[in-house]
Amino acid sequence: MSTTTKQPPAAAPAAARSGFLARLRPLAADATVWYLRLIALLNLVAVLLAPFRRQVRHHSSGEFFTPYLVTNGLAAMVLSLFLAVAMRRRKRAAWIFNIGLGGLTFAAYVVALGWPGDNHYNVHGFNYFSTVLTGLFVLALLVGRKEFVSKGDRSNPAMAVVTFAGGLALGGLIGSVLVGINNTLPDAGFGDRFGYAVARMVTITPSEHVQDVINVPTWVNAFINAMSAVLFLLVLYVAFRSPRGKELLTVEDEQKLRVLLDRQGERDSLGYFALRRDKAVIFSPTGKAAVTYRVVGGVSLASGDPIGDPEAWPGAIELWLAEAREHAWAPAVMGASEEAGVIYARHGLDALELGDEAIVELDEFSLDGRAMRVVRQAYNRVKRAGYTIRIRRHEAIPEEEMAELLTKADRWRDGQTERGFSMALGRLGDPDDGRCVMLECHDAAGELRALLSFVPWGPKGLSLDLMRRDRETENGLMEFMVIELLEKGPEELQLERVSLNFAMFRSVFERGSKLGAGPVLRLWRTVLGFFSRWWQIESLYRANAKYRPIWEPRYLLFEKSGELPRIGIASARAEGFITAPSLPALFRRRHARTAAVQAAPKLPAAERDGKG
Repeated sequence: MSTTTKQPPAAAPAAARSGFLARLRPLAADATVWYLRLIALLNLVAVLLAPFRRQVRHHSSGEFFTPYLVTNGLAAMVLSLFLAVAMRRRKRAAWIFNIGLGGLTFAAYVVALGWPGDNHYNVHGFNYFSTVLTGLFVLALLVGRKEFVSKGDRSNPAMAVVTFAGGLALGGLIGSVLVGINNTLPDAGFGDRFGYAVARMVTITPSEHVQDVINVPTWVNAFINAMSAVLFLLVLYVAFRSPRGKELLTVEDEQKLRVLLDRQGERDSLGYFALRRDKAVIFSPTGKAAVTYRVVGGVSLASGDPIGDPEAWPGAIELWLAEAREHAWAPAVMGASEEAGVIYARHGLDALELGDEAIVELDEFSLDGRAMRVVRQAYNRVKRAGYTIRIRRHEAIPEEEMAELLTKADRWRDGQTERGFSMALGRLGDPDDGRCVMLECHDAAGELRALLSFVPWGPKGLSLDLMRRDRETENGLMEFMVIELLEKGPEELQLERVSLNFAMFRSVFERGSKLGAGPVLRLWRTVLGFFSRWWQIESLYRANAKYRPIWEPRYLLFEKSGELPRIGIASARAEGFITAPSLPALFRRRHARTAAVQAAPKLPAAERDGKG
């Protein structure tokens, strides 16, 4: 016999109220964002259009007051826009700022309207409109309070104060120099010039004494005001910036990931790249899966598929997304497979196809046939020139030889900027990576001319990590090395498959060159071909296609389409295509590894070009 537990009479209405508030909170939070966006737009119109600016000025002075943050100044426009962005990202600091300033504004308006005696404020209907609108904004803040959970960096308030003080001092020094050079009046000392510049930067009218000894052209005042605007933006950025990801891969984390890779590593060709030591990791509650990521420019950037058992992937994904939202990071995944993309989509992420990964099944590869004639000719030409290949696991290379290989790899690196993140390991010759495979190419005289390094892809696969060669060698040398691996790999390393380079936007190049391709597709192919002059987009596709591989699509996953530009910049920074300005190395924070890693043999720090 079943029994039914009856709720107390007051429980049902309380639950209904709780459900109603839960549905109302996100709407109220969104309302505050749209209010700030509208105010930013109105302030911009007031800056650009003189008639509207005069109306705003009239209603914000004397016996009138305007709604919260409505002024005729550029500073208020920038402030409201910054606050709208911060509120959209659900930053707690922005909520505190708005509830503090907005609450005080609303309280002041209420007091002004209700002040007894000869009160001129309560005779103007516009003041009641401003008070009601400001009150509704404050009410929306209170209702949506629990939505704003994203934490800022604890150092933000102190850094904002330091930034303001330092910027004000620097601006005062620069302004004083300009005033000293362009001043047409005598008797102005350094204190007068410095005080004049600082007063201009904080929009305070200089003292009468300073005005009596300083007279400068209009462009000097405009330059000082511009410095003030830059300082204002910088202080706002520092005050509301998201915390940086500081926790990098520890030795214990790496060991756990290696255990997962031993069990499930053959699922994803990019799995081994999760062991990059500039990434952080979040494990599922069961410890059977993990998501590795790196925070770049406020974007929590994961790469490849989650590591481990697919049944445990949702647990790791949920914790990763929760951390991203807690810190107002934009979650994104580079290079996810279709299987992982489906699971990420169940957690609210959308997908955009990035390109395809070239995978060669060794039992299907052959140089025979008309389609392989060009590749076969290039291979035979290099072979006749006397080049030979040596294939070894890293653990089989003596330390002295590895040091020489790393020295050559550093020398052959193309430029100073290191590239690779989602498909590059970021190190070479580490003792922990003994199962990686090195291909060394020597010329007829026995001189090392090129090398390739592959990371393990399960027990019977390899994934390309690094390609380096002497620039004075023959064309086709890399193709010769790859073909040697494809032909000798099954016997020497018991290989079944090899993952080569990633071809971004491969389908565009392939379909755009076919008969019947539409004008949009052809235009997109032309644009990508133009940028291929610098980023090797089309050349990578052509280089991979000659092996007639299986093309496996890879996806970019994101939560909001409006964050795609931000994600694109973060991805370009992570991959090394964009180098962001940074502090000198002396002032950077260093992340120390534990003694176990520090005790590893010291070898030259060769880095990677990586896939793509």
